[in-house]
Amino acid sequence: MRVRRIVDLSVPVGPQTQVYPGDPVPRLTTHATVEADGFNLLHLDMGSQTGTHVDAPFHFDSTAPRLHELDLALFTGRGVVLDVRGLAPRAPITWDLLDPAGLGPGVIALICTGWSAQYGTPGYFDHPYLDAGACRRMLDLGVRTFAIDAINIDETPSEIGYPVHHLIARAGGVIGENLRGLERVDFPDPLVSLLPIALENADGAPVRAVAMQLEK
Repeated sequence: MRVRRIVDLSVPVGPQTQVYPGDPVPRLTTHATVEADGFNLLHLDMGSQTGTHVDAPFHFDSTAPRLHELDLALFTGRGVVLDVRGLAPRAPITWDLLDPAGLGPGVIALICTGWSAQYGTPGYFDHPYLDAGACRRMLDLGVRTFAIDAINIDETPSEIGYPVHHLIARAGGVIGENLRGLERVDFPDPLVSLLPIALENADGAPVRAVAMQLEK
């Protein structure tokens, strides 16, 4: 078995990276150079939810597992693309819009809104969001890993709190946000990796998200 194709699902991290309102803006500054020090080294200053990232349950529940306490199996597995492109800004993604075929334990649900095309613009914050009722139905099917090509799986900003974050946290699941290019995952049974940086005691961490087509 070998990897036939890799689709990069990540946004780049730099000064122009779009962040959730109020979150730290990433800063990458030169710490050392070949000319002055014999090597190049960057100094990174950014939040744990920067760019394409995952949320641990601890993000919304101080008693829940932190990132380093989670089973890495939550971050890798067979992906199922749920294509809901064409929705209006700030539209809820309800159960009737989703095709549950293939959803189940161990699956990574990839919610493709197409909103990554708005990345870098103010409209990126007006994304569709997962409805709490649809989230409950997916959790009932055994899904514990949810990823979306938007800055937030809940509404931004939210006037009713963050119901989907809380539901997934209570179930011990994880959330991936700020993915892009999910529409390019046009092959069956992609192997998806959302493996985060191994931060200790963290609420989340950036990832290099990819979908891989395997040659059997």
